[in-house]
Amino acid sequence: MPPTKKYLQQKYSETKNMELITEEIKKALPKLYSQEDVEDPIAHVKFFDPCGSFTWFILEYDGEDILFAFVRSHLCPQGELGYVSVKELQSVRNRFGLGMERDIHWEPRPLSQCR
Repeated sequence: MPPTKKYLQQKYSETKNMELITEEIKKALPKLYSQEDVEDPIAHVKFFDPCGSFTWFILEYDGEDILFAFVRSHLCPQGELGYVSVKELQSVRNRFGLGMERDIHWEPRPLSQCR
């Protein structure tokens, strides 16, 4: 029998969220608007909801809190570009109490390869 929702929430409610933006990533991410005129910008980092359909492909960073990303989910399967707060992503917990995660095996690639 699979674990219950209550069990999973209790088990993971006290776990610390993964650090989404490390110092190394901060240094590597391009500044906001730096890829504005690039036909196929590079997605440097990938975040995802481990129990959902949301995926963020991070393109740029303001150096403090704001990311420019391509996000895709079941609500918008074609995806859309937009801004997201690191603090907001870091604070989100899904229905099982898990936070957003960074794909630790991700290698930067053109956005056209992320769809």
